[in-house]
Amino acid sequence: MTEAATPTLAFEDVRISYFIRAGEANVIPRLSFEVMPGEAYGLVGESGCGKSTVALAVMRYLGRAGRITGGRILFEGRDLAAATESELRRIRGRRIAMVYQDPMSSLNPVMTVGRQLMEVPLLHSGTSREEARRRALEILEEVNLADPERVMERYPHQLSGGQQQRIVIAMALIAEPSLLIMDEPTTGLDVTVEAAVLDLVRRLRQRHRSAILFISHNLGAVAQICDRIGIMYAGELVETGAVRDVFKTPRHPYTRGLLDCLPTLDRDKRRAPLVPIPGQIGSPLERPRGCAFAPRCVHAEAGRCTVAPIPLVSVGATHEVRCVRHAELSAWASRGGTASARDGRDAERSVIEVTELRKTYRQSAGLFGADRGRIEALSGVDLEAFEGQTLAIVGESGCGKSTLARILSGLATATAGSVRLGDIEVGTQPVETRPDALKRQLQMVFQNPDSTLNPSHSVGFSVMRALRRLRRLDRSQARAEAARLFETVQLPSSFLRRKPHQLSGGQRQRVAIARALAGDPAVILADEPVSSLDVSVQAAIVNLLAELQAERRATLVFISHDLALVRYLADSVAVMYLGTIAEAGPADRVFAPPWHPYTEALLSAVPKPDPGASGARIVLEGPVPSAADLPAGCPFATRCPRKLGAICDEQRPPDRMLDDGHRIACHIPTETLLALQESGTATQRHHKEAAP
Repeated sequence: MTEAATPTLAFEDVRISYFIRAGEANVIPRLSFEVMPGEAYGLVGESGCGKSTVALAVMRYLGRAGRITGGRILFEGRDLAAATESELRRIRGRRIAMVYQDPMSSLNPVMTVGRQLMEVPLLHSGTSREEARRRALEILEEVNLADPERVMERYPHQLSGGQQQRIVIAMALIAEPSLLIMDEPTTGLDVTVEAAVLDLVRRLRQRHRSAILFISHNLGAVAQICDRIGIMYAGELVETGAVRDVFKTPRHPYTRGLLDCLPTLDRDKRRAPLVPIPGQIGSPLERPRGCAFAPRCVHAEAGRCTVAPIPLVSVGATHEVRCVRHAELSAWASRGGTASARDGRDAERSVIEVTELRKTYRQSAGLFGADRGRIEALSGVDLEAFEGQTLAIVGESGCGKSTLARILSGLATATAGSVRLGDIEVGTQPVETRPDALKRQLQMVFQNPDSTLNPSHSVGFSVMRALRRLRRLDRSQARAEAARLFETVQLPSSFLRRKPHQLSGGQRQRVAIARALAGDPAVILADEPVSSLDVSVQAAIVNLLAELQAERRATLVFISHDLALVRYLADSVAVMYLGTIAEAGPADRVFAPPWHPYTEALLSAVPKPDPGASGARIVLEGPVPSAADLPAGCPFATRCPRKLGAICDEQRPPDRMLDDGHRIACHIPTETLLALQESGTATQRHHKEAAP
């Protein structure tokens, strides 16, 4: 790439508005940036900052209400804003391709994968069916999908989430576009799948030399993928530059705020609490006069930050910032929260005891329900959670985390084994037969609050209904208690009258937490409660859960695939694989070697928000066994980079008990695991490093 090269994509003073009943909502007031050929440019910011609007503007998919009201969007020197519909049809899919957050929104559920892939060269290149099929098979191999012939014949629902995302990337790349737009492509994926997708993007970018516009709120992913980064706030770039410069020396308070509320593997709630950004992005109908971030900025000064638009100024060769106090910011220390004074591990009273828990589902097919065998979702799980502690359950999709949560909550019942909540056996009690007193003891916070809040009623109605059902309060008592619960979760009582759609994602999740607290539960079961939230909102919700737990001495069972978040929040951790416990114990022991090989692979896959981070990534290869046909030996043996041999295939691994309640289910002696992980040669001998 030379200085004279024409940018693949260039925004020049672009202004974008949505025209709604309330007037013109100017969501992008003035935006300029470039993406050069072969370069990856990351756009980062909270929901509502304008990232997806930028992507949709490039594709000219702004809908009837959206308009580009100023500036130019240049693709290879050509103004897309002035292009006709016929010109856009020739560009979309062929020269510019887009990968969306949810792969199923891009895949036709009634068409085979092969047919959908072949459509791209058939429509855009006019190739023969034979040539289209050959190119489809080649691209499937290129995105590392095993057995491409078989994948071609499958329907989208027959593939895992990671496989679906690889198919969508293959569809985007099969026409060899000049520009690839990726809008939150790894949100919601398991950490190992996310790492594999990021590795794939890096390799394909080098091979195809496509420019990439990478949109994400995952700062770790951006640090690993991108060359340059733009931090967006309220439709403006507040900081931009080389990834290393922005991450190492952030010069805008908003950038520093995003980094302060980001969990990492070396940070926990006692030593380095997360610091959420106060407030939320304001309405584009009421833009402040000066700095858009000033209403939320703890460093804002009236008269300097609030009187006139702030220009982007250079603070380095390629580093620019939109802040009048940027020179002073370099001397400001990162904000630190108040460390938790209480260590949950001091608790001794067991609240949940899970012993030899098994859950088997029967498969049936046909009109007469012919038995097709059994699926072993849980195979002898042993767990314990203590009063006032957080027990985190981690693992890839399909490991049994949600099945365990369903049994705890009564949405499913155990096939064998015991689940005790205090002195009560609950494993065989479905929720509909549990008395109200027992229901009060355990409440759930789900991943998606939208699926649990009735859109036809106010959010106050949902909380008051729970209060009246679980605590038998009358209407006036329920309203007063709901207002108190809203204050507890840091929402104004005026929000009781609002409908779910009138609240942000973080506010809706706070309502869901308030409803879970309605029964004053002993156990709060949170199933991926922050996986789709911005890092700033995520930090606020996680801190809220930790504070409520400390105040109420409740036990929190936290299910997540985000290991950095688990490291921050958990007192103890259970790592699940294919319905079994691979490793369990206190968090500080589980996150320090020796690790189970599966835990080691999960930790190596966590994207680090540090462009200079070193360390090998363990690539898990080999097939994942089917829960309908479990292996006789270690369930992880088919993918284990440290497999010993036949013993791993033929014998179940023993539970090796280490000190301080730490246990690992593995045939490899503990001393050997520790020696391998502490020596620098272990990685080279036992697994291959991911391609850069």
